[in-house]
Amino acid sequence: MIEERIIRQVLAEQRDEIAGYDPAGWVSRQEESLFEFDSTMAQIVIGVRRSGKSTLCHKVLLEHGIRYGYVNLDDDRLLGMEAKDLNTVLSCIYQLYGTDVPYLFLDEIQDVDGWHLFVNRLLRSKMRIFVTGSNAKLLSSELATHLTGRYNEIRLFPFSFSEYCTYHQIDTAADITTKAEASRKKAFMDYIVTGGFPELQRLRNKRGYIESLIGAVLEKDIKRRYGIRNMDALRKISNHLISNACQEINYDGMSKLLGISDKTCKKYTDYLRQAFLIQIQPRHSFKSKNRIRSQKAYLVDPGFQNNRENSMAGENIGWRLENVVYIELLRRCAYDFRDVYYYKANPRTKEVDFVVCDKDQTIELIQVAYEIDTQKSWNRESTALLQASESLNCDNLTLIAFSPTRDVEIDGKIIHIVSAIDWLLP
Repeated sequence: MIEERIIRQVLAEQRDEIAGYDPAGWVSRQEESLFEFDSTMAQIVIGVRRSGKSTLCHKVLLEHGIRYGYVNLDDDRLLGMEAKDLNTVLSCIYQLYGTDVPYLFLDEIQDVDGWHLFVNRLLRSKMRIFVTGSNAKLLSSELATHLTGRYNEIRLFPFSFSEYCTYHQIDTAADITTKAEASRKKAFMDYIVTGGFPELQRLRNKRGYIESLIGAVLEKDIKRRYGIRNMDALRKISNHLISNACQEINYDGMSKLLGISDKTCKKYTDYLRQAFLIQIQPRHSFKSKNRIRSQKAYLVDPGFQNNRENSMAGENIGWRLENVVYIELLRRCAYDFRDVYYYKANPRTKEVDFVVCDKDQTIELIQVAYEIDTQKSWNRESTALLQASESLNCDNLTLIAFSPTRDVEIDGKIIHIVSAIDWLLP
């Protein structure tokens, strides 16, 4: 049990820190429109560490003129906090912010076991709650049962390319001048290598930042939470998946390569997914077992590929672009509650990178390729789209490439070729 004196001291220091916040110059995030301020549900923002969850919540609360109490539980002085300590936290918030404070912002709460019971009690008392966390267990089936659906989940990723351009003051208007176009292209190439973590943008030592971030995810969000003893195995699996982003996960091959049991590979991969280091994409199939067995791994941010120790990531711009497109699709599909799969009819056919679905209906087929200038590359990408179009009964065909935007008709079907930069800057 943590002394009230210590909790009050921590909260007082945090209050003084946020008192000087001015969101006027902060980058607007796409997810701001997903908040429901008048809702009786908890607003829960989840995502990888340092993606800007806390900043997002502070921004929307301040811009809406909302008075709120705040506690960041990711503080070493609050380590080991238990659910029974949360009532002391509430008492300290009332002392510091007033007993009539209408909103409560609980930052990085995932490591306090039983926190959902505390939140549920506050919701019953009509308190408006904002919560952030860096682990998908925050919304486990058990938690959903405890909150009985009384939460609005908002998933936050690092900066999109559009937000990256805003931060770096890149002109994103449809300006066809040579200088403006070159500026956008340079920003695009920088983004798919450097990535979009907000704090990273102003740092020179990007490798040190990414290494420390990966270390924090492995140590705090996985080892501490699941009691991992074999950290060497976890690091090996993490490095393997990062180095092989955008590819199907072969657990048998991973097990043999790394000398780690198949069971451990599967379990640790799921831990990495829950900590948002990777995103898992299932194969499109109406059979659940096929969706579970066949999956691809993507990185939550492209900056992970190069900015780490012993990284030998090549200059495969196509894979980097595919990774960026997938994360952007996850952002956009969150608004319409749509799902994103990949499609591969059988091992002999060329896969389609992304199948966007509304329940069981295919809405759009998307293929990603860095270049389609040669006849061979064009035939490969267009044939895959056309074959999937017939199988999935979908004529909305998109090919994203580092190529001018235009439409091409083949056998009565239109393939919308979209410049990667145009697509990422809607």
